[in-house]
Amino acid sequence: MEQSQTYSSSHLVFPWESGEKPDDLMFREWLVTNGLGGYASGTVRGVATRRHHGLFVPDLPAPRGRTMMVPRVDDEVKVGGRWIALSGAEYEDGRIAGESPRYLKEFRWEWQTPVWLFDIDGHQIEKRIIMPHGFNTVYIAYRVRSGGLLPLRLRPFLDHHRLDTEKLEAERRCALTVRHDHYEVHWGDDTPILKLAVRPHDGVFVADETANQGVLYRVERDRGYIHVDRLFSPGYFSLELLPHESRSLVASTEGWESLECDASVVGDAERRRLEGLLALAPAAAREGMGRHLVLAADQFIITPASRLEEQAQAKACGHDLRTVIAGYHWFTDWGRDTMISLEGLTLCTGRYDEAKAILRTFSRYVKDGLIPNLFPEGRRSALYHTADATLWYFHALDRYDQATHDRETLCTLYPILLEILRHHVNGTHFGIGVDPGDGLLRAGAAGYQLTWMDAKVDGWVVTPRRGKPVEIQALWYNALRLMAAWGEELGEQPAEWRQRAQQAADSFHKRFWYEPGGYLFDVIDGEGEDDASVRPNQILTLSLRFPILAQARWRPVVDTVAKQLVTPVGLRSLAPMHPDYKRVYDGDLRSRDAAYHQGTVWAWLIGHYIDAWLRVYGEKERARVLLSGFEGHLREAGIGTISEIFDAEHPYCPRGCIAQAWSVAEVLRASVNTAG
Repeated sequence: MEQSQTYSSSHLVFPWESGEKPDDLMFREWLVTNGLGGYASGTVRGVATRRHHGLFVPDLPAPRGRTMMVPRVDDEVKVGGRWIALSGAEYEDGRIAGESPRYLKEFRWEWQTPVWLFDIDGHQIEKRIIMPHGFNTVYIAYRVRSGGLLPLRLRPFLDHHRLDTEKLEAERRCALTVRHDHYEVHWGDDTPILKLAVRPHDGVFVADETANQGVLYRVERDRGYIHVDRLFSPGYFSLELLPHESRSLVASTEGWESLECDASVVGDAERRRLEGLLALAPAAAREGMGRHLVLAADQFIITPASRLEEQAQAKACGHDLRTVIAGYHWFTDWGRDTMISLEGLTLCTGRYDEAKAILRTFSRYVKDGLIPNLFPEGRRSALYHTADATLWYFHALDRYDQATHDRETLCTLYPILLEILRHHVNGTHFGIGVDPGDGLLRAGAAGYQLTWMDAKVDGWVVTPRRGKPVEIQALWYNALRLMAAWGEELGEQPAEWRQRAQQAADSFHKRFWYEPGGYLFDVIDGEGEDDASVRPNQILTLSLRFPILAQARWRPVVDTVAKQLVTPVGLRSLAPMHPDYKRVYDGDLRSRDAAYHQGTVWAWLIGHYIDAWLRVYGEKERARVLLSGFEGHLREAGIGTISEIFDAEHPYCPRGCIAQAWSVAEVLRASVNTAG
């Protein structure tokens, strides 16, 4: 399919070619989100390959969180006296009669909406999936573009299990009540009522219970998880598709009054909303790859629908509530990911109010000098086991301050920042605190992984990095210098922070340079010898606003990283010569976590590498070449977005989450900064 796809300013288009195999489309996935943390997602082929694939996965109030409610909808049309499934199988008397010809002619990714075009004996049928922003609702819409009237059957399969539960239950029964054309599914527990309807009002529901046994999720099988499911359907909707008219199956947990709109109205509203977002973005972000990434960025910025108390508190204070989903399908909002992503997702897209809302939201969660590492699925309380997320908060606020000059927000947050630094100086949880002997920041606690290299499985912390990690020093120094600058601007006393910054820099220059290699140690004062592994963390020592690394050593660090870690889709997490290096991220959970930060490529690191490259060489054209590999990636894995990670060597297969916030954010930021 790579040879036939087109790349336009508006859409990503995948025409169906005769040489393509149906299974090829099972490795391309689409994702639609609703601004509340909920989503719909699947493969272009229409076959679920993950337990996370589903057509309606809303983020429900705690303790539910993201909940699978409609994992699948089987759609069949009747042509020439036979029922044909749009997913590719023919049915006779309700049974599969065999694989049909290739009716799929085209797939389009159009304004963050997946669109399929089928051609069956001259009947062209269009299907699209739409989620209205700010509502836990999905529209699965069908339209006959050419040809005559077609009977249509839509069979929803129903579920109500939390997304973060691996166990697939044998059966999930429900009660269906009907009042006029209002169909309500009751689960008999705290799960909100699921509403089903056809819009415009049409068709009938046929009670015809069925269960699909042995549903296989091939990605889960390959990843070593439980991968066989049983899906239940209470019946199907029977209706007619009229030429040039749209019919939709609607699934929702909202009130019935909000479900009267036709899918075309909802789709037009969503397109206008996205056009408005593009208009906010700078010119450099409105064309080519940047255009797609501006739209992709919108999927991660959400109002956390599952934390109702937080929404109430924010409204009482007159503030908007915003956070960032770290990645789809399984991450929630993480402090580190949010702060690294904030500039690319909000400032490079002109969404300054949402940047402010995110910073204020996380400020309310500061505890003992730390911002949360993450909010677990469906829980109201946060976890704080991170050494770097809080320091990234200073970086994010600085970028916001430079873009907006919002003195009110800086003044509001400044006392909180002082509290954070005091806790770091005096020492806080997880061994995080300043070493009074050298002014460097140390961190480490048994059983915890406190930096972004945070893989842990069965109690095994793969890269513990206890001691004094190199990027923690870079972030600490940057935070101290920022506080000194802000303190001076606000009439406070910045001398202490200047002195501490100078002490940290002096100690850093004495301790971190690995002379035999001509680069920086990754960790010093750890549990063994100082770690001289070639890792990408050292690039942060010269990519931040205030570089802790002396300028004379910038070039050898950049050159070392360029030679050993740079790939077309980001930076390796470990140099190939290291004995722990892993070429491929694959296998069961233990195998994957063993490779997670041991060579696996991370897309987000390319942003800071390009910042460092420009400081040393100033060659924007070369920097743009470093981003070109991501253009082709928009057509694979998660369509129109950027994956979490990639294999360490050619062909750099995408792995992990199909859509990752900091991947999108940093590639977009680097693209904007290197334009022109």
